[in-house]
Amino acid sequence: MWIADNWKDYEVIDTSHGEKLERWGDYVLVRPDPQIIWDTPKTDRRWKRRDGHYHRSSKGGGEWEFFGLPQEWSIQYRELTFHLKPFSFKHTGLFPEQAVNWDWVSSIINDAGRPVKVLNLFAYTGGATLAAAKAGASVTHVDASKGMVAWAKENAAASGLADAPIRFLVDDCVKFVEREIRRGNTYDAIIMDPPSYGRGPKGEIWKMEESIFPFLRLTARILSKDALFFLISSYTTGLQPAVLSYMLHTVLVPGFGGKVDASEIGLPVTSNGLCLPCGACGRWVRT
Repeated sequence: MWIADNWKDYEVIDTSHGEKLERWGDYVLVRPDPQIIWDTPKTDRRWKRRDGHYHRSSKGGGEWEFFGLPQEWSIQYRELTFHLKPFSFKHTGLFPEQAVNWDWVSSIINDAGRPVKVLNLFAYTGGATLAAAKAGASVTHVDASKGMVAWAKENAAASGLADAPIRFLVDDCVKFVEREIRRGNTYDAIIMDPPSYGRGPKGEIWKMEESIFPFLRLTARILSKDALFFLISSYTTGLQPAVLSYMLHTVLVPGFGGKVDASEIGLPVTSNGLCLPCGACGRWVRT
């Protein structure tokens, strides 16, 4: 497992009975997690002294209960600053387990010794975008949600990257890649974190299991000849790391060579030393 264990402002304090107790800077949240199927005693006092608690409904969805949590606050990871706020379906605007990928991306860009063009697809609030830009890359950030792109811009400004070479685009990722192919544009690195399910601007259906391989093959067409890396994340149940590995190997290795790795990503749990699994990632890198 690739573990995001370099956080100072974030911590999984404890896990039990379908929920995780987390510290986000100065605030403690309780949120549901379907991976936590074990039931252990909740001895940490912060289970009852939380600042926010997301209650999942048996009918689907759920709602927040607040105990003094502000509408918005910030945390830092290394030199990056992220604005957080509780919003739909338990989220805060950041997936802290992705920090292990931010470090990987930053290391490759730092070691490249040349200008690097990065494309970040389904880019959400910009964690990978900021990490790549801080390492010196020029980044094209694409997400279909206007609100998420605006949020990413706020995070960039808070991280001292307001004037960095980041192009923020509100666009359908598939349509954008198709246009880039027609334009003849290429990128040295591609990052993608596609959703399990979604709809395009004209009602197009995106189902991860059905759509990801054709999209991966399409996106490979805009990799530059001396491309550095390709990173794909998945939170879709059933898409194991080995599946991501096989896809990347099938699409990229015949034409680009290089090396493929895949693994679960996770977060350390302070109370018991376990690591909470939080999804899967596949990585291709030029060797």
